[in-house]
Amino acid sequence: MGESAPLGAEDLARIQRRTVWVLSIAQVLGGLAFGATISLGAVLAADISGDEAFSGLAAAAVTFGTALIAIPLARLARSRGRRLSLTGGMAVALVGVGLVVFAVGIGSFPLLLLAFLLIGGGQAANLQSRFAAADLATDASRGRDLSIVVWATTIGAVLGPNLTGPGAVVGDALGMPPLTGPYVFTIIGQTLAIVLYVTALRPDPLLLAQRVVASKDDAAGAIARPDDPRLARYAIFAIAASHGVMVAIMAMTPVHLLHQGASLSIIGLTISLHIAGMYALSPVFGILADRVGRIPAILVGQVILAASLVTASFGQDSPAAVTIALILLGLGWSATTVAGSALLTETSSEAQRTRRQGLSDFTMSMVAAVGAILAGVVLGLIGYGGLALVVGVAVVAVFALAPFATRSSPVSGRAR
Repeated sequence: MGESAPLGAEDLARIQRRTVWVLSIAQVLGGLAFGATISLGAVLAADISGDEAFSGLAAAAVTFGTALIAIPLARLARSRGRRLSLTGGMAVALVGVGLVVFAVGIGSFPLLLLAFLLIGGGQAANLQSRFAAADLATDASRGRDLSIVVWATTIGAVLGPNLTGPGAVVGDALGMPPLTGPYVFTIIGQTLAIVLYVTALRPDPLLLAQRVVASKDDAAGAIARPDDPRLARYAIFAIAASHGVMVAIMAMTPVHLLHQGASLSIIGLTISLHIAGMYALSPVFGILADRVGRIPAILVGQVILAASLVTASFGQDSPAAVTIALILLGLGWSATTVAGSALLTETSSEAQRTRRQGLSDFTMSMVAAVGAILAGVVLGLIGYGGLALVVGVAVVAVFALAPFATRSSPVSGRAR
């Protein structure tokens, strides 16, 4: 099909289905690589620095790296398309993985932190994938298509940390520095994702969407939307606030459970169930957002988050209650992120869309990084139950701003 050939709704639907499949497979590979990377980050940071107090800096570096790379990747997508942008993010992360192995080999902690900062490029690409799934989507399927790509993260997130043992065997066989063996799987996963993007993400969904919108033919009406800055800002806020709530509670839960005398197996199970809550039911929330509207689905997510925080606060002395709270925390995050991402995409004109998407990923990553740091301070001052109530302010704010976001909005009722 030529670059200037007209496209009908059926052509776009076929290309969109292929795009979602390619993005989902790449998300599995990227999630697999990222899961294996993060599972060892804290251990390597403590080992190379010689101080366990610095163990959290690995995750913080990845999060800040994700924030710093998100906007440049969005600009690259705008000018050169998703294929080059997603490939670029993965390539930056691949350089970071190589630097991790080198930094461990020479025992350099500053270089290790720089390496984890670069690895954030892979996470920025993974985040952008959900927006790529929405480039050619229509109102009827935008939430579902986006959520399928989010769901694909489940596989990598679950399998990645479990590659530590086999990776150690491979690393020993290759003569790699201690604890870096699992990064072999990271390199393989990210390389395969890059190859997949380069060879299979054709036509580029964003460039095609730009061409279709510019053509102003019948197909353009299916994916083009008027610009609504008020709703777009609300979407960015809801995503960032919910992400901040999720990270603040999740980051402090292992510490709290450890102080309560819970075993490492209980802590691991709690976090695993939380991750399952984040991703496993995302298609359900995507379909919900398509059926009842984006903002109602966001508010459903806030109700679930509120239930999580209340459970965590009043059940803080019970490991079972904390586990339930973490499952609800993941579900609330999932509903809000899926619906909020769909809302942001369809309330931004083609000219503003990628810029706002990059801003959203930057904002949610920065909120997560700062929130994780401040959560530790709050935990020390007023405890886990108090922390849960404090971060609840963000949930209240998302609820309170919803009527102002929709007031006098020109966007269709489905967005509401």
